[in-house]
Amino acid sequence: MQTLDFAPLYRATVGYDRIADLMDRVLSADVGTPTYPPYNIEKTAEDAYRISIAVAGFSPDELAVEVKDGALLVSARRSAEAAEKTYLHRGIATRAFERRFALADHVRVTGAAHENGMLHIDLVRETPEALKPRRIEIGRSSDLQAKPALTQAA
Repeated sequence: MQTLDFAPLYRATVGYDRIADLMDRVLSADVGTPTYPPYNIEKTAEDAYRISIAVAGFSPDELAVEVKDGALLVSARRSAEAAEKTYLHRGIATRAFERRFALADHVRVTGAAHENGMLHIDLVRETPEALKPRRIEIGRSSDLQAKPALTQAA
């Protein structure tokens, strides 16, 4: 396993510690990462995404989707009545799980749907107006000189 030293990043930047923490978490999570349940992440539009998780054997009441501390948390717990069944063969895994997805800034969950054994979670990135590019009108220097100077309140 390869380790990265983020000390140069911390020395040369301010406010990027979240990115370094995220990269460190991703690199350390590669070893022993659970593969259950399988899932897909797809881009459905320019600023829209969908996470599809295979949840065969779970009812919507046994699933939970929540956003907490900048992460999407999807979990499932089997009901007590399902544990009482006697199986001759059990090929559909319905064990409890918890799956986390780190969300970027300004990404929010718009909805979740359970359909045909799949849990679909739709997300959208909403860039605030203050962060969107804006065009600045270029005037003449005489226009700038004609405007009164700003005064500071004492």
